Amino acid sequence: MAEESECPKCKPGAPAWVMTFADLMSLLLTFFVLMLSFATMDVIKFRQMAASMKNAFGVQTQIPAYETVKGTSVVAQHFTPSTVDRSPLEEIHQTTSRDQPELKIPEQAQGERQGELSQEAIRQKFEQAQQEKLQAQAKKIRESLLEEIKAGRVSIETEKQKIVIRIHEKGSFPSGSAVLNAGFGASMKKIIRVVKNGRGKVIVAGHTDDVPISTDWYRSNWELSSARAVTVAHELLKGKIDPRRLVVAGYADTEPLVPNANPESRARNRRVEIILEQPGSEVGPGKKGGDL
Repeated sequence: MAEESECPKCKPGAPAWVMTFADLMSLLLTFFVLMLSFATMDVIKFRQMAASMKNAFGVQTQIPAYETVKGTSVVAQHFTPSTVDRSPLEEIHQTTSRDQPELKIPEQAQGERQGELSQEAIRQKFEQAQQEKLQAQAKKIRESLLEEIKAGRVSIETEKQKIVIRIHEKGSFPSGSAVLNAGFGASMKKIIRVVKNGRGKVIVAGHTDDVPISTDWYRSNWELSSARAVTVAHELLKGKIDPRRLVVAGYADTEPLVPNANPESRARNRRVEIILEQPGSEVGPGKKGGDL
């Protein structure tokens, strides 16, 4: 039998490189299937990426479909994506907030603040010095009227920048009258000397209790308190006190020292106050302050 002739252009079978290429494609397919099975998807980032792609290229929002497309993922049936914790880097990016800017006070504002503090310290020192001066003056007045204070006819108190010489009804005025007792003349002379040596306004204020009064001379406590204040003011004028310093007022029972609960309290509320107001303080009636 004769041997068949071979054609040099027609070799039997596939070329040798085809098998190598097929093996490479199989390995690549297997590699990408494994990569897909181990992959996890961040839904938030995916939505952000989809939104950015939509804004960049435009996406059709309405797709007419006559039948819902159904499909089954082979990978989803056999593999489930693993649940992993977020990396610390992601947590830091998601929870870190902006630092608040540090406020720096300008040098000019700091200087103004220091100036205000220094002015406040100077003011406090000045007020303290004024208060010490007031207490020293009140102490001298107390020493001058020591006998009257022990007898209960006069008391001295201080209120802020005011010295209150309080003349009680006991020994000074008869009940329901605005005429000074004859025995109160010596005490009144001492009070005149004290007032004359002082400076500033001199407020003479009359006060009564809450018992109504109606006589031929005084129709109400208003008239009685005012009349007693005028009587004391006239005594001060007789002692050569400058009339421009005097202020006369009657308050009836509107400013009691203590509640009018008993005869002793009412007797304490019946009084005439001579208020020595220091220069720079406000003009006003005397009130209860610290006893000396």
